[in-house]
Parts: sequence; C-alpha cells; structure tokens
Amino acid sequence: MNTKTENYHIEIRDLSIEVVRKDIKHFYIGVHPPNGQVRVSAPLRLDDEAVRMAIISRLGWIRRKQTAFMKQERQSQREYVSGESHYFAGKRYRLKVTEQDCPPKVHLLNNTRIGLTVRPGTDRDKRGAILYEWYREHLRAQLPPLIAKWEQKMELTVNEVRIKKMKTLWGSCNIEAKRIWLNLELAKKPKSCLVYVLVHEMVHLFERHHNDRFRELMDKFLPQWRTYRDTLNRAPLAHEDWAY
Repeated sequence: MNTKTENYHIEIRDLSIEVVRKDIKHFYIGVHPPNGQVRVSAPLRLDDEAVRMAIISRLGWIRRKQTAFMKQERQSQREYVSGESHYFAGKRYRLKVTEQDCPPKVHLLNNTRIGLTVRPGTDRDKRGAILYEWYREHLRAQLPPLIAKWEQKMELTVNEVRIKKMKTLWGSCNIEAKRIWLNLELAKKPKSCLVYVLVHEMVHLFERHHNDRFRELMDKFLPQWRTYRDTLNRAPLAHEDWAY
C-alpha cells in the first residue's frame, strides 16, 4: 500500500483550503467548526487541476456550511461576575459570585444557578481558572465508566485519556500511544457530545482517516453519531473559539 501523503494549501476565491493527498479511493470535502475551516482529502491519482475543479463545484455547499457556523451562538468574553450566563452539561446557568475569606469553591446552587465562592479581591483570570478547574473535575469524573463501556463494546484498549483546552478540535488521538485528548469545553456540552467525541477518537484506533471505513465503524458502534455531532455543532461557542 502506498503510504505517501502530501499536504498543502490552495486559494480559491477568498478561501484558504487545506488539501491532503493520500492513498484513498474517494474525494472528501469537510467544513469544520468552529471557524468553517475547509479541509480536503484527495486521492493521489488526482492532479492539482482536478482537485481545484472538484472544490469549485462544491463552493455553494461550502458557503452554506460556513454561514451556518457564523450564525452559531457565541458568548461574549466572560468576566466571571454575578448574573453572567455559563453552560454546564448542556444547560445554561446564571453565575452567583460570593466573596468570602475561605478556600475557593464552585457548586450548583439549583437548576438555574452556579455558585462561585472566591476570596475578596480575586481577579477575573483567577475566577475563570477556578471555574475551569471545576469543569475539569466533572469531565474527568465521567470518563472511567464511559471508557470502560466503550472499550468493552469496541473490543479495544485505550492507554490514556487526557483533558486540555483546544481552540479548533473537540478531540484528538495519538494512535501509536493509544492516547486520546478531549477538549475541556466538552464539560459545557450535553453528555451525548462527550460520547460522540470519545467514540470518534476511539474509532481512529481502527482507522486513521475519515474515509468510508471510518464512517462504517461509527455507524456500527454509535448509529446516532450524526445526531450527536449536529448537537455539538449547534452548541454555543466559547469566546476563545471565535475565529471570524
């Protein structure tokens, strides 16, 4: 099998498009959230002009997808003050900040409010760091049973799952190390979104590329994955993810 790949960018109209040429049978175009980046996977047999013409033939579809991402709800920059909206597990909450001379903490006050307790004089960045550590703890707590469930169902082993903030990816997979990274922002999304991203990355342990086999495996293990993906793509984006 030819394992050669070629990566480059081309400009069409006002679009900068990433092209990956590799040993595949079919031509794929993807428009990816949050910023509508266009990526193309093309067979090695196609020359540059054929790739360009294939992209031009799909420009209308590309524009529609990018427009949908531009209309996606986006939060303004958070100041971490009382009354602000913050998302957790797919629900919108109002933040209630209390200054108190005690160790900081975050907890759900009820079905509509998140409580953030900080020491007097705690600045915006520190308040944000405290809240995000709470997000990290909740996301990390969900992982062991989820990983065990899907390892059994898929008959594979994941060596490690880590969490970090990522601007352009919901997840990534180091296939050789069997290590998966998940975006910390998933703590704000419905659990179905976490399941979708985790299974997506685990499927990469079977198939590296987003090709027909990859989609067949997603259909096999998580038949409703397209619904979960659409839910994730409709969810409000954090201010840090603005890219227009």
